[in-house]
This record gives sequence, C-alpha cells and structure tokens, in this order.
Amino acid sequence: MTQTPTPAAPVHWKVVIDAADPHAQADFWAAALRYVVEDNSALIEKLLAAGAVPAELTVGSHDRRAWRDLAAVRHPDDPYDEESGTGRGRRLLFQRVPEEKTVKNRLHLDLHPGAGRREEELARLEGLGARVLRRVEEPSGGWLLMADPEGNEFCLH
Repeated sequence: MTQTPTPAAPVHWKVVIDAADPHAQADFWAAALRYVVEDNSALIEKLLAAGAVPAELTVGSHDRRAWRDLAAVRHPDDPYDEESGTGRGRRLLFQRVPEEKTVKNRLHLDLHPGAGRREEELARLEGLGARVLRRVEEPSGGWLLMADPEGNEFCLH
C-alpha cells in the first residue's frame, strides 16, 4: 500500500528587530501599525511560581510582568496562544542587544496607509517619534524614507 505524504505545513515566522529598549520599540510599532503588544504575563507568572526563571529576567510593562529583554507586537486579528500570549500570525519581536545600530538596515518595513493618506499618516508617525530621513520621488512613484525612534529605517508609501 502506498501512503500519500502529508503536505508540509507553511513555516511560521516573525521579524526580529534588535533594540536598545525593546518595550519602547514595541510600544512605537504597536501604535504605528495599530497592532497590540503581546501579553506574556500569564506564562511569566507561571514560570516564576515554578522557580523556572528568576525575577531579574522580568520587568513591569503596561501594569503586568513582561520579559526584560524581549517584547513583541502582533496583528489584533491574528490567532495567539492564550497560555503564553505569543502571536501565531503577523508579529514583530524586539530583542535587547548591547550595541547601537550603526549601518543601514538590510531589511525594512514598507507601510501602506492607503490612497491619499500618506501625509496624514506621516503626521501621526512623527507624533509617535518617527522622523523623515528623505523624500523620494521617482517616475514609478514616491515615498518617504523614515526612521523609528531607534533609527531603524522604514518606508511610508
């Protein structure tokens, strides 16, 4: 008897971004993308109670326990694990690193707020702490090269 192979499931992924302050970056990007900051407090409290992790690995954020060196944001409509708070869809994870950003990103996000909404979105993003690095106008279209509060580049179309 020939067995039909089970089709491979798609690979789950997230974008990981180095940060000096992962919680501030998560707050910025949650607001910028209209995502939600993940709540890992139930898992953290469970691990602390079991003695599996030391309290020094956690901080208070949004009136709950959070990982000191990690913070993530997820799309509000995507599934997530209720026990851990970890998103199972579109998400960005910010991890603390000791070094500062020194060169241009090799990967960046492009934000598309919709036709005729770029200037309105620009004002909103600047209010959140982003800044314009340069305006680009080409025959194929225009966009703004911007930087988040830690200097990571992204484009606003």
